[in-house]
Amino acid sequence: MPPYTIVYFPVRGRCEAMRMLLADQGQSWKEEVVTKESWLQGPLKASCLYGQLPKFQDGDLTLYQSNAILRHLGRSLGLYGKDHREAALLDVVNDGVEDLRCKYVMLIYTNYEAGKEEYLRALPEYLKPFETLLSQNEGGQAFIVGNQISFTDYNLLDLLLIHQVLDPSCLDSLPLLSAYVMRLSARPKLKAFLASPEHVNRPINGNGKQ
Repeated sequence: MPPYTIVYFPVRGRCEAMRMLLADQGQSWKEEVVTKESWLQGPLKASCLYGQLPKFQDGDLTLYQSNAILRHLGRSLGLYGKDHREAALLDVVNDGVEDLRCKYVMLIYTNYEAGKEEYLRALPEYLKPFETLLSQNEGGQAFIVGNQISFTDYNLLDLLLIHQVLDPSCLDSLPLLSAYVMRLSARPKLKAFLASPEHVNRPINGNGKQ
């Protein structure tokens, strides 16, 4: 049996970054897909620590909260920087990714039709800090921090990919981020995952908006 199990709805949502991480690192995992109907029935929700998914199993360790899961995988698979300094910087970037993901989720689920145009106008400014961070690390030719891939890279890559679906031109004014997406997406195992039916056919969000 694979040591990892992802318990989540049939969407990419807050789990695709961890799926990309596991795939790129050559790890296997099991999916337990939760339908809206079964979730609304109540027993699973009542059993979850915060009454929400994802739920993640690593052997006998049960985790909740997607960023905590990513950080756990970062620590256990050597994807948390080479020292405490890099780890601290990765936390800074990952918190920035979470801030923008929350803005995106608010748009998708509460204000898509009325708010999309304004959101897209503001998006270059939302993304600019990540372009700046790349420029400060080996001229933007490496990863977001240091010279090895991290859990934060997978989280940022997922965020950028879903924004490219929202607006295919969103990285046109951000050449380092654009090249970063292409470079990471070309990693052989990650490229195979991104081309797989499991990824391609899985909706990004639960309401059909993307």
